[in-house]
Amino acid sequence: MPGATAQPIQDMRAYLEAQAGKDLLRFLTCGSVDDGKSTLIGRLLYDSKQIFEDQLASLEKDSRSMGTTGGAMDLALLVDGLQAEREQGITIDVAYRFFATDKRKFIVADTPGHEQYTRNMATGASTADLAVILIDARKGVLVQTRRHSFIASLLGIRHVVLAVNKMDLVGYDQGRFEEIVEEYRAFAAGIDLIDVAAIPLSALEGENVLTRGAHMPWYDGPTLMAYLESVEVGSDLAERPFRMPVQWVNRPSADFRGYSGTIASGRVACGEAVIVSPSERTSRIARIVTADGDLDDAVAGQAVTLCLEDEVDISRGDVLAAASAPPGVTDQFAAHIVWMHEHALMPGRSYVMKIGSRSVPAVVTDLKHKVNVNTMEHVAAKTLELNEVGVCNLALDHPVAFDSYGDDRATGGFILIDRVTNATVGCGMIDFGLRRATNLVWQEIETGKEARAAAKGQKPCILWFTGLSGAGKSTVADLVDRKLHAMGRHTYVLDGDNVRHGLNRDLGFTEADRVENIRRVAEVSKLFLEAGLLVLVSFISPFREERKMARDLVDEDEFLEVYVDASLELCESRDPKGLYRKARSGQIMNFTGIDSPYEAPENPELHLRTGDMDPEAAADAVIAELRTRGIL
Repeated sequence: MPGATAQPIQDMRAYLEAQAGKDLLRFLTCGSVDDGKSTLIGRLLYDSKQIFEDQLASLEKDSRSMGTTGGAMDLALLVDGLQAEREQGITIDVAYRFFATDKRKFIVADTPGHEQYTRNMATGASTADLAVILIDARKGVLVQTRRHSFIASLLGIRHVVLAVNKMDLVGYDQGRFEEIVEEYRAFAAGIDLIDVAAIPLSALEGENVLTRGAHMPWYDGPTLMAYLESVEVGSDLAERPFRMPVQWVNRPSADFRGYSGTIASGRVACGEAVIVSPSERTSRIARIVTADGDLDDAVAGQAVTLCLEDEVDISRGDVLAAASAPPGVTDQFAAHIVWMHEHALMPGRSYVMKIGSRSVPAVVTDLKHKVNVNTMEHVAAKTLELNEVGVCNLALDHPVAFDSYGDDRATGGFILIDRVTNATVGCGMIDFGLRRATNLVWQEIETGKEARAAAKGQKPCILWFTGLSGAGKSTVADLVDRKLHAMGRHTYVLDGDNVRHGLNRDLGFTEADRVENIRRVAEVSKLFLEAGLLVLVSFISPFREERKMARDLVDEDEFLEVYVDASLELCESRDPKGLYRKARSGQIMNFTGIDSPYEAPENPELHLRTGDMDPEAAADAVIAELRTRGIL
């Protein structure tokens, strides 16, 4: 009967409309391992009746076979969804859960407590409005508690719930609770976490989670759920200056051109003046187009296509902003970086920085200091290891639009990506642009490398010889240089040992110094190339990332990687400088092939196996390759 189905449909619509009217709170749970984060979220879901009957039946079964509560209901299993987590009893990934009460909707991120998974915690914090930081009442404030609190502060979270858990294991002792709260508040004040609500609870027993228990009559504050339902974390995004990173240039026909994206902050209306960053061209909004039709205005969070009154060159990665309050534009800035990879951050190494919808090559030019998360002390460092936080200066290949992270997360936050593996290795928060960057303008020189090379009757090129010490790089490079000189070619040889006597005499042989060694040589090689020369670079250059960085400085056909390949055993038997013998005896540290790795080229332009050919034949092979490529 038609009437029988109409009522359920109306009820469903009413329910959906009611849900749509509720505001949304994004929060994360964090802290040290085994503080009870998963159990707390499980308790919130269970007590707020967010679990279906089949889930409950599965939970009861899993609790008997994999639980850590002696066969009783193990609520942590509601969140520890990965098999590896269930077997180990820990959280190793970020688990997101949605639930709702009569007053509010919630998205909670359960983040891991182990130090090696701190990067996952940073991921969860990047979109959260509030952090629930759990502390085991028996253990108190730990290093990981401080680390997670500091990262939460860096990522712009200002509302914190200090959930002192497992109060049942300390006899619900008020003195222990107050001792922990006092210690934490003293630390939090130093990292600008002022709004801290402290709640004693037992997630396992459900005390002060949704309902009050009888064991802590001395606590008269709200339960955790009551606080989450009432805390005011209203976003001020709509009141900030207008920003919209362009994600797509929408050109379905010759009659329409629009710029699509999600408004990151502020509001915009038809007729308003906007600026395109970083080009700093201006125009006005002609139309605001959406799938449901045109709008007169739009606010933060809306996905729109903006049409401008003027023909302006705009591409993906540009930022449309309020002309009255434009973002900064720079190619150098200072930032806090949370390092998220096992391979350390190396100043001088080239990464890809993704900010908004733009990706641009970036180099950490200076690691000013790293931060001791226990004392907030600034510690001198040459590298940044996994989970460490540092303050760095970065230089980009091209200017980008930005705001400080404190003013706008969308245009002030970025990630760093490994250029070889495409792995995300770090996340950063921009502090400020470096003023000196705006004073530098590239000076065009009328006589270019093509003219200089033509005067010498050659094409400029970098021949990059790489391989283990003793493989024959310098010998082959010297022979090639002599042959080219005899042919009347203009060349120059940059040899690793020779350069370390002058330009790079201040560098040692740590991984960080080796990265800087190659960065400097790559820049010098480019200068020689601009002079129209054939540049022969003979360096071990053990890391692929730095060789790729050197290649990317010049045009594709101007760089030839020559892999001078000899086995470690053969190189050791030659040992012309006695270096392997010293390395084996411990007199030399960080020696490539012994206690420091060599990453062999994967696709070199020329592969010389010097164990099977003499230096003369190897040099002839290089000359032949140059002729084949039209360089000679």
